Amino acid sequence: MPVKSCSEVAVEKSSSKVLSGSATGDAQQWVPPSMGETNGKGAAKKHNSGSMLTAEQLEQLQKEAYDEGFALGKKEGFAYGHKESLTQGQQKIDQLIAQVETLMGTLDLPLHQLDEQVERELVELVISMVRQLVRREIRMEPSHIIGIVRESLSILPVSSRHIRVHLHPEDAQLVRSIYDMSDKEQGWKIIEDPVLARGGCRVITETSQIDATLESRLAAMISRIMGGERDEDASDKGET
Repeated sequence: MPVKSCSEVAVEKSSSKVLSGSATGDAQQWVPPSMGETNGKGAAKKHNSGSMLTAEQLEQLQKEAYDEGFALGKKEGFAYGHKESLTQGQQKIDQLIAQVETLMGTLDLPLHQLDEQVERELVELVISMVRQLVRREIRMEPSHIIGIVRESLSILPVSSRHIRVHLHPEDAQLVRSIYDMSDKEQGWKIIEDPVLARGGCRVITETSQIDATLESRLAAMISRIMGGERDEDASDKGET
């Protein structure tokens, strides 16, 4: 076996590493990377570092978000509060209207009571005026009591016994002077009663009593007058 030199051995080794044409079908040509480009990790790192916000920027964003949220909440709160205020105001108005309607509905009752009060006061005034006139008439013409006593006695039944005529002391004195007879002769007895007012009498028997006092006669007269007016008012309302 012939001995090979060192140069021959090196040529054989290098030629063995060269691919044949058939073996290079799937191979791609290697292109060296550009020195200005970076890998994906570096680019991402650079992007992330470029997008980071400072503390001042974060504070500004928070302030803007707060202001926007506050303005929106204020607007919605005002709208809600306005609606609630309108609702409450309407409720108060409805309550006031109901109170006014109730008050208007009860006006007839006070007016009716006022009419009754005025009527009573008028009656009392008329009675007082008539009493004054009667007393004045009695002072000027005291003989009117004679007619009242005669009228009262004429109402009694014929069979009445133990007749007693109660009169004011001054009227009793006047009646005695007019009749000028004893109790036995006249058939009735005069009883002085200072409680009675002048111009009236009270006749009492065993079975009956006649009240011809001034107050009772005035009350009967007023009752007839007022009763007649009421009847006229009722007839007028019926005709209308």
